[in-house]
Amino acid sequence: MTADGPEAKITAWLASQKEAMLAELAEMVNTDGGSYDKAGVDRTGQQVKRFLDSHGIATEVLPQQKHGDCIRGIVDGGHALGTGNQRSNIVLMGHRDTVFPKGEPERRPFRIENGIATGPGVADMKAGIVMNMFVLAAFRKFGGAPGPLVGLFTGDEEIGSPEGRPVIEAEAKNARVVFNSEPGRASGNVVKARKGGVFSVVDIEGKAAHSGGNFEAGISAIGEAAHKIVAIHALTDLKRGITLNVGLIQGGQSVNTTAPNCQFQIDLRYVEPADRDEIMGKIHDIVARAYVPGTRAVLTVKGEFLPLNPTPASDRVFAVYQKAAADSGLKVEGEFTGGCADSGFTAALGVPTLCAVGPVGGKAHSPEEYLEVESFVPRAQAMARAILRLEQTGL
Repeated sequence: MTADGPEAKITAWLASQKEAMLAELAEMVNTDGGSYDKAGVDRTGQQVKRFLDSHGIATEVLPQQKHGDCIRGIVDGGHALGTGNQRSNIVLMGHRDTVFPKGEPERRPFRIENGIATGPGVADMKAGIVMNMFVLAAFRKFGGAPGPLVGLFTGDEEIGSPEGRPVIEAEAKNARVVFNSEPGRASGNVVKARKGGVFSVVDIEGKAAHSGGNFEAGISAIGEAAHKIVAIHALTDLKRGITLNVGLIQGGQSVNTTAPNCQFQIDLRYVEPADRDEIMGKIHDIVARAYVPGTRAVLTVKGEFLPLNPTPASDRVFAVYQKAAADSGLKVEGEFTGGCADSGFTAALGVPTLCAVGPVGGKAHSPEEYLEVESFVPRAQAMARAILRLEQTGL
């Protein structure tokens, strides 16, 4: 690395941008942005676009019907997509939506105390979004990227990316490598592997009857749900990394009425792609079976994530990133997590993918969510260095 080379210039500029990063983060955290709040998520998209436009970065808005629009920023030629089977783009990815209800930023606005930033979505993953914005700006300013850079900013990851997934998969077809800037783990590590997940709803129909005066005429949907839930939970196989959890249930009419309906929701997590079809097949069988005669049930898949499994190519990307992080003053290892993310969609299409490269934080989805402010700059520098050294991976 020379004193006047791109790496020195980019990392020095990023070091000078800490306060600007925090200002952008404060604005984004203080903007409502739950997954179902399209207007709020779109406002954060407008913030991203405004920033990229101000740095001369070509942008496009990919409108979505129900959820936040996707924003795409391109450095080194907006027309520079892969041609044929060639994969050329280096993709920096992230989601702008959060899990919090409308009004949460007013109740818990962005704040920094003793080097810790708090606020809804501060780590998961608005800090990663801001980091990606500044890394793109640095390469637009100083050049040096070994290929076109694409920043993809989606708006519905927290509910399984029902509209974002096709956009992500289309981008992956032209991707050489993907860095997904979910929050760095509390340990400071990045994520090399994640579980896949399927989120389903079971609706059960029974028959109402007075539970005292006409008990025999009733058919309990809640009783049927109880049998099905026990059977579904029994599919858990911890040795294989397969877990089943019914986390929500509702039903019934009154305490003295046999329940005419019941609904429950299933969270399935798995590691190996083949396990998904096996377990979903067993769930379908359980749902189709009437443990309580006369009940009927329907299973609906509401959302899904694919697993992120390491490959020799992604291992080479991690090795380069690990050295880049060390040169940025960070000690980084790779972790496995049971959580799901959009990175599984790109990995499933054969794109070397590294996840959780964003600033370090923890306790996501809770009022205690936090971000380590001092991780902002070095994590941005680590990503920039890894991009500059991408040729070392042989990809």
